[in-house]
Amino acid sequence: MQDLPQKAGLLDSVLIAFVQSKSLSSAVIAQLSQLVRDHGAEVLEPNHKGKIRIPQATHIVSNTIDFDQYTEAQAMMIPVVRSDWIKTTIARHKVAQVRPFSPDPRMIFSSVVLTCADIPVTDKEAITGAIMALGGMDSKDLSRQTTHICALSLDHPKCAEAKKKNLKCQIVLPHWFDDCFRLGKRIDEGPYLLPDPEILRKAPEDAVKVPASQQLEGATSTVPNGPYDTAGSEKLVVFAQKKVMLSSDLSVNSMLRKSITDKITKGEGEVVESVEDCDMFICQYREGDQYIRAAQQGKDVGNLAWLYHLMVCNEWTSPFRRLLHYPQPRLPLPGFEDMRITLSNYGGEARIYLENLIKAAGATYTRTMKAENTHLITARMHSEKVDAARDWNIEIANHLWIEESYAACQALPLNNPRYRHFPLRTNLGEVIGQTFLDEPALREMYYPGGEDTMDDAARKKRKISKFAQKNTYNVGLEEDFSVMQDSSPALAKSTRKPRATPALGKFSTPAKGRHVLSGKENDTPSVMSSASRSAKAQALSKLQDLAPDIALYEKEKKRAGKDGHGIWGGKRAADQLDKERADRRSSSPPGEVADDDEEAEDADAAKRPAKRPRLALPEIDMRVCLTGYRRWVENKSAEEADRRKLRSLGIQIVQENAPCNFLAAHGMVRTMKFLRCLARGPDVINSSFITACIETGKRPDIKDHLLVDKENEARFGVTIDTAVCRARANRGRLLWGVPIYCTADIPNGVDAFKTIGEANGAIFKVYRARSGTTIKPTTVEEDGGADPDPVYLLSGLSAGERQLWPRFEEMARKGHMEPRIVMADWLLDVAMRQELVFDPKYLLSAL
Repeated sequence: MQDLPQKAGLLDSVLIAFVQSKSLSSAVIAQLSQLVRDHGAEVLEPNHKGKIRIPQATHIVSNTIDFDQYTEAQAMMIPVVRSDWIKTTIARHKVAQVRPFSPDPRMIFSSVVLTCADIPVTDKEAITGAIMALGGMDSKDLSRQTTHICALSLDHPKCAEAKKKNLKCQIVLPHWFDDCFRLGKRIDEGPYLLPDPEILRKAPEDAVKVPASQQLEGATSTVPNGPYDTAGSEKLVVFAQKKVMLSSDLSVNSMLRKSITDKITKGEGEVVESVEDCDMFICQYREGDQYIRAAQQGKDVGNLAWLYHLMVCNEWTSPFRRLLHYPQPRLPLPGFEDMRITLSNYGGEARIYLENLIKAAGATYTRTMKAENTHLITARMHSEKVDAARDWNIEIANHLWIEESYAACQALPLNNPRYRHFPLRTNLGEVIGQTFLDEPALREMYYPGGEDTMDDAARKKRKISKFAQKNTYNVGLEEDFSVMQDSSPALAKSTRKPRATPALGKFSTPAKGRHVLSGKENDTPSVMSSASRSAKAQALSKLQDLAPDIALYEKEKKRAGKDGHGIWGGKRAADQLDKERADRRSSSPPGEVADDDEEAEDADAAKRPAKRPRLALPEIDMRVCLTGYRRWVENKSAEEADRRKLRSLGIQIVQENAPCNFLAAHGMVRTMKFLRCLARGPDVINSSFITACIETGKRPDIKDHLLVDKENEARFGVTIDTAVCRARANRGRLLWGVPIYCTADIPNGVDAFKTIGEANGAIFKVYRARSGTTIKPTTVEEDGGADPDPVYLLSGLSAGERQLWPRFEEMARKGHMEPRIVMADWLLDVAMRQELVFDPKYLLSAL
């Protein structure tokens, strides 16, 4: 009983904000939120823009650094920790350190808990100090939390105890830590595992399997094919509430540009034409006024590869995370102009990536190696090219040199030991693609200054970026180690003049009798021709061809019909035209004679009344989804007239499946339209605003018509403002990855529930009597020992629906999932609250 007060107050004064991602779903966030509340912590709600309240937070829980406020969190020194931090804190009854739980991939030992066995004291101190600086933890004794034992043999008692208790920890040689420190990357510990380590058993020249490169997915080229679709039938949400601008320098045709625009719009984003209006700027090269302006204003600047990567992964990631997701330089980087580089021991996507990286840097890539080559980039020190490079005195380096040179915007010197270190039994392709771009280096070279033209938001972003950069270096990342100090020298200012870029596509046909433009590969000579003689010959030839038609026309003019009415087009037509001309001349006042028919036609046109100019409608800035509006019930004509009035005020009434920035209703109602639109996070107003606009012909102050519904707020357990803020933070991902089944005979029909579920990102399926097994059978071991995830079945209480329950429960349990058969109110309340919570009162089995 004495432990209860301590447990309840374990997280007192802790304010936690959660960041949803594919690795941290809404269901897990709901469980962890309740867990930390039980121990005294407060879970922060998002602000009115759906953003994290970083100044108020003491901890941000995220399993990734790929969220747009990570830089701000670094600047304000708010710790970002993985969800394991909560579990460890509660398990130990003590607030855990934050460094070992950092999601930053540059903290390469963040998941390592190390204990040392029979190694010298000085080596032990060096290893443990470096491990802790890079996110690991040192443990004096062996425990179940231990992940690695550093030993020279299995004779030590710690190793014997680990084997006896069958602990899931790896016993490695100290050589593994040494190679990781030298590279600044965490390599696979497989070749270093006792009792039979590969580095001692095999010769260095023996073949090593070329590893897969997980970090290069969608980042091997700056000009990829696409656009791509999201995995499966997943809803595209990464562009929600984002404004994207596509630069004119993109190598895409009009059809592809339209396809990209449609995908962004379908994902509830917006494509704009102004740099000032956009959040994301997509271009191909680091040049031009628009690029400079967007970069200086702190916009997210990336290329098509980055845009397509966002579409496929459906999660935001910084364009600085991967080198080829940022626009490439038009001119070679300083130092790369005369380099000829070839590759060895890299395969698959890693080789394609390095080829494109070499070309993007401005060097020449060669598939074969000759004496003219200046550099060889290799993953190991054993190949025919390596031997030839030694004989020809060609520089040899690993891929870290070209990656960090590209990130620093200049060729770095090769005197850094990291660039010439090659572990004996490791192919360095396994740590490729982990280098981030250096934003200060980019700013200094490509978009310096701009402070005078920045708005307040841009100045804030610049200030945050500077503080974040400073704090990053102070938390013990790569810059803290001596083996890495030479990797980022001060940028040398280039005095090289930019090479003139030839204007492509500007061809001209020389005019006759003038001098042609010089400097063309094929010049067209200026030749004087006898134009007059040629024209006469052509006219005479055409006249001879028309002679039969002219003769026939004259014949028809002279022919008259028997009834006095000749065929129109003959003499009758000619006489009538002559008579009309004579009448017009005789009716003209003295001194005014119409010279030709054109003057008469002009006079007639002048007498016609001028058309009234059509008034231009104002630009639409309010797109309103209207639900439960009774003014137009059974009155179609009034509705059309009212819609025109609203359109004249810049207001458009849209359907629930179209983008909208306002939701108008008479109260908080659980209708399909209200809940579907609420998932987008629009401003919620009272439908009286629409009525006032129609009746007065003016827009009233929208603050006077915000929706207020205290009764239903108490009923649903959430305020309107809180629901909207949560929706903006969720961005349609509230039920992301949550499987929801629905019986075909559910009251009110399947379609409404499917619309609401999919609007919030759910995986929605109909469950019928003949539905087969749609959940793959899985054991606990195959699921990694994790707790079963819930799977929901929306059902009514009819006899036919009840018969489906046992089969559904059996299918779920075979797939290592927890079956929950619930009433439809569960989905409606979750969509209204914009929070994934569960209460046993929704279970139909409890009724």
